[in-house]
Amino acid sequence: MAIRTVATTPFPGQRPGTSGLRKKVTAFQQPHFLENFVQSVFDMLGDATGKTLVLGGDGRFHNRSAIQVVLKMAAARGFARVLLGQGGILSTPAASCVIRKHGAMGGIILSASHNPGGPDGDFGIKYNAANGGPAPEALTEAIYERTLALAEYRISDAPDIDIDTRGEHTVDGMRVEVIDPVADYAELMAQLFDFGAIRRLFAGGFSMCFDAMHAVCGPYAHAILEGMLGAPAGTVINGVPLEDFGGLHPDPNPVNAEQLIELMAAPGAPDFGAASDGDADRNMIVGRNFPVTPSDSLAVLAANATVAPGYAGGLAGIARSMPTSRAADRVAEALGVPCYETPTGWKYFGTLLDAGKATLCGEESYGTGSRHIREKDGLWAVLYWLNLLAVRGGSVQDIVTAHWQRFGRHYYSRHDYEAISPDAARLLMQDLRIKLAYMAGQKMNHYEVQSADDFEYTDPVDSSHASQQGIRIMMTDGSRIVYRLSGTGTEGATLRVYLERYEADPAQHHLPTQQALAGLIAIADSVASIVLHTGRTNPTVIT
Repeated sequence: MAIRTVATTPFPGQRPGTSGLRKKVTAFQQPHFLENFVQSVFDMLGDATGKTLVLGGDGRFHNRSAIQVVLKMAAARGFARVLLGQGGILSTPAASCVIRKHGAMGGIILSASHNPGGPDGDFGIKYNAANGGPAPEALTEAIYERTLALAEYRISDAPDIDIDTRGEHTVDGMRVEVIDPVADYAELMAQLFDFGAIRRLFAGGFSMCFDAMHAVCGPYAHAILEGMLGAPAGTVINGVPLEDFGGLHPDPNPVNAEQLIELMAAPGAPDFGAASDGDADRNMIVGRNFPVTPSDSLAVLAANATVAPGYAGGLAGIARSMPTSRAADRVAEALGVPCYETPTGWKYFGTLLDAGKATLCGEESYGTGSRHIREKDGLWAVLYWLNLLAVRGGSVQDIVTAHWQRFGRHYYSRHDYEAISPDAARLLMQDLRIKLAYMAGQKMNHYEVQSADDFEYTDPVDSSHASQQGIRIMMTDGSRIVYRLSGTGTEGATLRVYLERYEADPAQHHLPTQQALAGLIAIADSVASIVLHTGRTNPTVIT
């Protein structure tokens, strides 16, 4: 076996987005494409001698072959050890957990998260740093700059290894340990939550359906929910990871988790429903005929945080992404703790968590998490809800409606316009930025604009700055419209429009969401000239 140096030329478009590099599988299958990006990552990390790398993915198509490439390039880079999830499986939260527990230099996660899989689907790769969190923007920009200048990469010519059997292998002097992908993560969950109380909940006849969406969370849900906690067999559905996610779109929202939503709305529905996404970092919570918005879920958990042993000491603070509703802000105010508003992207929570400024954090895109790792964590959120139900009693709807009565309801929705022309999307945002200076004081339907801006953020820990993070139109009554271009798609551009209206009166808490937001929806469409710019009369997806 030997280390080969292979000549190459740069590929355009290898700039990582909010969650790494995501492209169609066919892009990653091009000769040298994956190798170029991995070499660029390794070149920016510095000396790897004696260091440990964590490696795994969500099991989607191309995961297994990509793992062999990364292993051989890690050996060429000089890593001493790689911890590899058995079968190439390692959820994003579990990867963060393993990095932190074993003191790794970092980890490479092969996933396109909630994007579709299969030969015609998407693939992705990202680097997580030693704290277990996504690489900071300074590093991802350095990686991108390196991709533009790369002339060669280094790779071992060692044969492929068996990744399906736990044990040790050697690749050109580098030790590869194929590990149980669930064990470290399950151990951490048992430290955070009252597993005894949850076991008693299930023993008492409590019923649940967890939809793993044929994605990576299946093995974790089977092991923890049905194994450690005693939920009946069959509680987990779609629990076997498939390379194409069974042809489904593994995004846990009411549109894509249709099977779960129908089950929870049917007569005799389980007491509790939940789903997770492609790499298990997102979650959806559903009561009987009662989906819970991610913004409300974060706020409810924050308001009841001390029910879980791992959070019995209370919260240092809460963090939410800017487009996420302000429901958590009201809880933070009541608790007397700060609530931080950050750009979209989990990496922005990392410094706050590392500095002990925030304990819980969340994004409107079905991501919730805490200080326990540096990623959002789908199954963690589900276990938190189970712990809450076990301690408080009642139903999901009871808990949420009681929360609204105390704090008020934030009606909230996101309208996505997917696969639109990138040029049209940029022009729409440019036109909005021109209008910002003239919006304050304008009357729009029965609303009046208090202020409008393009969100900027200065990190309170490291003083790093991010600009143009989303256009906000804020009304005098606290309602908001936010426009933002997503960085997670692989085809065209995605315009996201976020709508929020606060309602204090409990008598007005039971309106259909889109009805409650109808006035804001009309303003959002008109101000941005969405039909004119995109040709779309309706969003692709409403959540």
